[in-house]
Amino acid sequence: MGRHFGDLAKIRHVITYSLSPFEQRAFPNYFSKGIPNVWRRFTSSVFKVAPPMICMYLTYTWGNHVHSEGKRKVASDYENEE
Repeated sequence: MGRHFGDLAKIRHVITYSLSPFEQRAFPNYFSKGIPNVWRRFTSSVFKVAPPMICMYLTYTWGNHVHSEGKRKVASDYENEE
């Protein structure tokens, strides 16, 4: 029972490499390449995504409006009651 979690199995003929987190740059090219890339990806996909979402929003609001109108009482149905 003296085995640790990383030593549970022996894997042969597999070479793994790792880089220390202290040797990595956390945000390389964040402002020079990252933000323009986000803008490019947003503008390329907004015309594919926005029209169906707008259509579904308009359908949803129209459906809620029709439902609320259908739940109203009609005054002419109750004119002759006493």
